[in-house]
Amino acid sequence: MFGKLLVANRGEIAVRVMQACEELGIETVAVYSDADRSAGHVAYADEAYNIGPAPASQSYLDGDAIIEVADRAGADAIHPGYGFLAENAEFAGKVEAAEGITWVGPSSDAMTTLGEKTNARRVMQEADVPVVPGTTEPVESADEVRELGDEFGYPIAIKAEGGGGGRGMKIVRGDEEVDDALESAKREGEAYFGNDSVYVEKYLEEPKHVEVQILADHHNTVLHLGERDCSLQRRHQKVIEEAPSTALDAELRDSIGDAARRGVREAGYTNAGTVEFLVEDGEFYFMEVNTRIQVEHTVTEEVTGIDIVREQIRVAADEELPYAQDDIGIDGHAIEFRINAENPANGFAPTPGTLSTYDPPSGLGVRIDDAISRGDEVSGDYDSMIAKLIVRAPTRERCLERSKRALRHFDVGVETTIPFHRLMLADETFRAGEHTTSYLDESVGDDDLTAAVERWSTAVEAEAETEAGTAGGDGTNDLVVEVDGRRFDVAVTGGFSRAANGGGSTGTGTGSSETNSGSPSSSTRSTSNTRSAGTEQVASDAITAEMQGTVLSVDVAPGDEVAQGDVVCVLEAMKMENDVVAPAAGTVADVPVTDGDTVDMGDPLVVLD
Repeated sequence: MFGKLLVANRGEIAVRVMQACEELGIETVAVYSDADRSAGHVAYADEAYNIGPAPASQSYLDGDAIIEVADRAGADAIHPGYGFLAENAEFAGKVEAAEGITWVGPSSDAMTTLGEKTNARRVMQEADVPVVPGTTEPVESADEVRELGDEFGYPIAIKAEGGGGGRGMKIVRGDEEVDDALESAKREGEAYFGNDSVYVEKYLEEPKHVEVQILADHHNTVLHLGERDCSLQRRHQKVIEEAPSTALDAELRDSIGDAARRGVREAGYTNAGTVEFLVEDGEFYFMEVNTRIQVEHTVTEEVTGIDIVREQIRVAADEELPYAQDDIGIDGHAIEFRINAENPANGFAPTPGTLSTYDPPSGLGVRIDDAISRGDEVSGDYDSMIAKLIVRAPTRERCLERSKRALRHFDVGVETTIPFHRLMLADETFRAGEHTTSYLDESVGDDDLTAAVERWSTAVEAEAETEAGTAGGDGTNDLVVEVDGRRFDVAVTGGFSRAANGGGSTGTGTGSSETNSGSPSSSTRSTSNTRSAGTEQVASDAITAEMQGTVLSVDVAPGDEVAQGDVVCVLEAMKMENDVVAPAAGTVADVPVTDGDTVDMGDPLVVLD
């Protein structure tokens, strides 16, 4: 077994790996950027090393710096977690070539074979695994994409070869959309995965997204640990995952598990991995392989009792898996909720900031994976995940009810996805398990999301309390009163002041157990307010940034005519592309930003006449 392991990642997954190491008696090494000096994973590790500035490209994506730290610290293994360099075969190869350091993951050769989507499709076809109709070679031009659209029939999907989680994937519904979609898919592939190659496949409109967890050792044992349902997605990003899937009966479950085992065995794959499928009308089709641990591995651990991260480390140390396929059983039901710093009422825009409150739930069947505490800063430099809430119960129905309880008691001091999750737990289609990958985008409206945030947002309540602090103000004050010995929490809105003796209040108000506040529903805004005292005034016709981020592209120039809803630029924040649209028609008067610029919330992006 290893003596010291470096985790080439940050946040909750880094802590998760370190926890497994601690139980195995392995010392841990953290790496961190300038933005993460006080991060939770740094505090948890036995030792930690700075690897560069905040931008991931200069720190967590600097493979040479990470290997240098491993050598300096005397680490004899590197675990990549997920994201960053986890699926980078070139980095894995460098670790394999480094003297005295073991890569905790599949071999670089297997990563190359299955990590590139077109190669993976060929391998699966050779293993007699059904695949979605599409190309087995990268496409190069828009004309080639149009020919495939005619052959397969629209809609089609243009996908980055190194993509995942919906990044680098663009849905095309007609010839006129091909040019922009191809350019965007290639740009995202290059930006996120260092690979602008793309391929095309038929796009299934109403599938279930079902993935199979794989574990394989170097002693010819290949196991599947059952499946997860990841069908609830927003713009192809998973938001709630569960195990097992409601879409599979016993026969289909056996068939899809066996297919996943055949596919990875054909590729000579070892360690942990996930084979993803689309399921529609009782048929399943291979989609891709994730050659790493998944964000949602937790629900599989909960229903199988197998510590997947521990087994990753043991397999890398050339130990045998202590199970046979017949030993693997599914017990109960588990659901994972991604608690992200995003505002559902504002297009799920990122909401970086300081956690004035952080109080996660506990109790029977509740697991929290995190690396954060009250007072910590949620940085805009990385993805928006704060924590993962995993709930387990004997049945899916009881798991849903237990999840309600857990989410109700999860308090976070910035706007998060918690109101969205609570909305889903009241949604009849989700509760019935009948949702597909398109359900959320097509059936849950902005008004529903805004109402959910108004009802359940702890961040909104915190703002209201702050506003109410001024005597006679028009904000909201939370009071505790007793009537006939019974305690009541009362929200008093409207004009409010305390009597001189501190014993009463004047003015009018409305009592309520919850506080409501409006939230913006657009990802852009026009403003006539100054950004802050002492700064220049932003023009009333300026389209300003709703978040801190990086300008990926500017799509207009001075003199251009734009219509309401036209995309004027694309802003990247917390690893998500955000289209900035014109709130009204007009003529572009000024564009004060350019590609690559970093902007803060409120900075002008485009000025309209």
